[in-house]
Amino acid sequence: MAALFGSRVRRLRTAAGLTQAELGAKTHVVSTRITQIERASGAKPTLELARALDAVLGADDLLVELWPYVYRESFPDWSRAFIAHSERAVSIREYAAHVVPGLLQTKEYARAVLSVGLTLSGDEQLDERLTARMTRQERLGSPDRPELCVVLDEAVLRRPIGGRDVMRAQLELLLVVAAEHPITVQVLPFDQGEHDAMGGSLTVLTLPDGSEVAYTEGAHYGQLIEDPGEVRRFALTYDRLRAEALPPLMSLDMIRSVMEGYNRGANVPSRSQRRRVAQEQLQQSGGRQLRRGGRRVPRRRPRP
Repeated sequence: MAALFGSRVRRLRTAAGLTQAELGAKTHVVSTRITQIERASGAKPTLELARALDAVLGADDLLVELWPYVYRESFPDWSRAFIAHSERAVSIREYAAHVVPGLLQTKEYARAVLSVGLTLSGDEQLDERLTARMTRQERLGSPDRPELCVVLDEAVLRRPIGGRDVMRAQLELLLVVAAEHPITVQVLPFDQGEHDAMGGSLTVLTLPDGSEVAYTEGAHYGQLIEDPGEVRRFALTYDRLRAEALPPLMSLDMIRSVMEGYNRGANVPSRSQRRRVAQEQLQQSGGRQLRRGGRRVPRRRPRP
């Protein structure tokens, strides 16, 4: 797809009578960037650059429409098909075990999450994925928006990804979207105990033709399930999780309570401060003899 995109840019540029340097100047990039795009080498074009090329070359959104396919090539094989299905799904049912789902993330939270990915090649690719994630959220405000039901593990609320300020803003967004949009947000509390989806996230998508696919994901892997029997099994797992989760109103109360906790926790020592205190305590106790059960443990002498 990158090669197809590049060939279209070259054909449009030639038809417009522009050199690579002239096209670069009009789109505010260096000429070598245009060369990379036309040869499908180097970093892939960003959505912003695709829009600029479309405007300058009069491509009537051709390049913008091609860009998502180019963008997907930067993802591992196991996630590309899922992205394609999710972009046209009419219903999305998701259990999130570790992080807030991408469709509901703030930009700062998304940047923090994407920054720890092992598949990134640099800051430019990070910006590309961040832009793409924010762009996909636009569908929630469109007439063809999918029905969205999300079950969040309580761990999602408690882990301060990006720091307390970022996390507080993220929880506030969850409260806003749940109140102002037809989106259902529920929380699966810790005291619910073990369940079938422990260890990973689960998404069930309903497609326009009524068929369903499921997707499971861990930290560094994912699997798209299309076999109808397997999909039904995962759909049942999701239904159980949703039944075990707190009702929507109680879930929002918990989110609000955790968010207020982040406000109150402004004076809680940071991780680096806690580490420094621990090191100081270890240094202070370094010369002391260990005690076990209240009795002094004699220091062992080396054997002759």
